[in-house]
Parts: sequence; structure tokens; C-alpha cells
Amino acid sequence: MVVIRLSKIVIVAGVALTCALAVLDNIVNPSENYSFVQHVLSMDTIESGAPILNRAITNPTLQKAAFAVIVTGEALTALLLWLSVILMLARLRAPATRFVQAKAFAIAGVSIGFLVWQAGFLGIGGEWFAMWMSKTWNGQEAAFRFTMIVLGALIYLVTPERDVEG
Repeated sequence: MVVIRLSKIVIVAGVALTCALAVLDNIVNPSENYSFVQHVLSMDTIESGAPILNRAITNPTLQKAAFAVIVTGEALTALLLWLSVILMLARLRAPATRFVQAKAFAIAGVSIGFLVWQAGFLGIGGEWFAMWMSKTWNGQEAAFRFTMIVLGALIYLVTPERDVEG
């Protein structure tokens, strides 16, 4: 059914838009988001006696590199998703095998998005740098929400395709 294919395209476009806006914000107004990364990595807002403070990264060059990796991951996610939106639209009424090929970029994109938000923010930021301990710079809930969005999109995307009738 065309409507199912269209719904997959809309979902991918929605995730792509969110990622593209995150990248745009990081490029146009990096100070707020860079501050977030800087504080999480330096662990300067968690309990001062925490036994894991030796993990802190206070070197500004390394902090900027981490921020660049995050923005690059977000940008790659957005780029792959937008590319897939274009290809899926072009193959909307194509045989299932051709539409599946167009979904490959979206699958790659949401997988990279999963890595950025789950492994990056929840795993590395949340667990390794104890972001959850900070009352000021705790982005766990937002990262979890977006992780679930990209995971839901991935699950829906990989559902089998049927040939479009008529």
C-alpha cells in the first residue's frame, strides 16, 4: 500500500528534520550545546567527592573534538535520512525490492542516530561521565526520548515491503 510507504517517508523526514535542526543550532549557536558537552566531560557539576572524577576531561581541545564528533554524527544522520527521503519518494510506486534499496540510507541514518544519542549521550555521557548526577547538565531524558524515536523509526522501516498495486 502506498500509504504505508508514505508513512515511512514522513517518519524518516521527521527524524531528519530534527537532526538537521540540531546540526543547524550547533553550527549557528554552538555556545549552549558546547557548554553542555564541556560540563559533562569535565564532570564539574557532579558531587565533588565522587570516586569517578578521575574520568573527567578538562582539556579544551579534547572537549572541542568531542563536540565536533557529536555534530558530525548528527549531520551524517540527517544527511543519510534526507537522501533516503528523496530516494523513497522517487521509488514510491516502484517494486518492493527497489523501495527497500531506498530505505537502506534511512536504516543507516537511524542506526548512526542511535549511536549518537544512545551510545554517545546515554552511554558515554550518562554512564561514563555520570551526567545523571548533574542537576544542571543532565540530558538523559532528552537523549532517551530521541533514542526511542530513532529506534521506533528503525523498527518500522525494516518491516517487509509489498509491491504497490495499481
